[in-house]
Amino acid sequence: MPDRSLADWLQLLESRHPSEIELGLERVAEVWSRLLLSPELSQQKPPLAITVAGTNGKGSCVRSMQALLLAHGYTVGAFTSPHFLAYNERICLAGQPVSDQVVVNAFEQIEAVRGEISLTYFEFGTLAALVVFYQAGLEVMLLEVGLGGRLDAINIIDADVAVLTSVALDHCDWLGHTRTLIAREKLGIARPERPLIIGEQDYPEDFHLLVAETGASALFAGHDFTYTQGQTFSCSVQTKAARTQFDGLEGPGLLPLNKTLAIQALLSAGISLNAQGVRSALQGLSLTGRQQQLQFRGVKIILDVAHNPAAAEVLALGLPDVEGKTLAVASVLDDKDWSGIIAPMASVVDEWNLAEISDSPRASKGQSLLDLLYNAGQSGQLHSSLEAAFLKTVEAATTADQIVVFGSFHTVASVLKLIMAEVSFE
Repeated sequence: MPDRSLADWLQLLESRHPSEIELGLERVAEVWSRLLLSPELSQQKPPLAITVAGTNGKGSCVRSMQALLLAHGYTVGAFTSPHFLAYNERICLAGQPVSDQVVVNAFEQIEAVRGEISLTYFEFGTLAALVVFYQAGLEVMLLEVGLGGRLDAINIIDADVAVLTSVALDHCDWLGHTRTLIAREKLGIARPERPLIIGEQDYPEDFHLLVAETGASALFAGHDFTYTQGQTFSCSVQTKAARTQFDGLEGPGLLPLNKTLAIQALLSAGISLNAQGVRSALQGLSLTGRQQQLQFRGVKIILDVAHNPAAAEVLALGLPDVEGKTLAVASVLDDKDWSGIIAPMASVVDEWNLAEISDSPRASKGQSLLDLLYNAGQSGQLHSSLEAAFLKTVEAATTADQIVVFGSFHTVASVLKLIMAEVSFE
């Protein structure tokens, strides 16, 4: 087998499989069964697995669980997607991305056993994360679903605890055009008689029936466990013995709901948490691209990957009040409800700056973005690139303004790379 760098591997994986998305478990499950028979994995004890699905909030929930586990001395791995700056961000041990060589070693093990089975880029990466986690001898692995749940590659693992953060319309061509159909797909990660932690509180039609069909032991936010809102918040969660109250938790940053889901999921998994450890773990907790605030050339910047109407509503509500204007830099992929994203943002954005995403064949056309913006009664400017849109917006901004960058992981990543390159250079 030729020696390949991580960059070589990623280029190979992108070109090898004909489709970016191919839902189904048969191919990836077969390769995983072969890996489990290999000398490297056959003697390894499986880590406790917590799988997280949902339209929005998955990354925040995983980030919160990771912080809580590390604060309480557990060994933990986290698999998330997509990444912003480097592929390694997808596979973390003890909160840190693994090295290129660790990923390459995992890729080589997969290649050695897959035979003629074709795997997508995401399937290969999922298997690599599992290989890394098993070989590290972890106590807990946190697995974020890529798309849906029932047929996502992550679902080859029987979750000890399943978490459903939210159910909204997104990826409809793959998951269905109603919230009920989408909920059915996402609930596919649940397992009979095992904990299922549900964050969604605006239930789609027949939701309780769908939950009952899983056979899981479900706990519902707002009923079985609760939380408050505000600069500091409290939550009341379930343990096997009784309800437990955690007070004085920090609210800014990630949403209280997602932090509470993390606490409830870990307790349901049998993880012991103490009040001081929970408070310290969640204090100041943030996540790249989730209402992330920073300064660039003296201007306040907010980065958010909101790419569906439900996430845009949360972003609009969470934007700080400023003395000046709120300036938007935005773009989406062509399967996103751009009109639905504009609607909640229209009341908080003063000026719109748009551009096409350059690093995805699924990018929405710039003129289409602009047309739909005008159809919504808004006006904006179309730029040659996201980088140009951002820099021109920064040049026009004052220190009293704020710039919000949103619409896609691709949008945020393009701007974040530009910011990091300048900060690193300085």
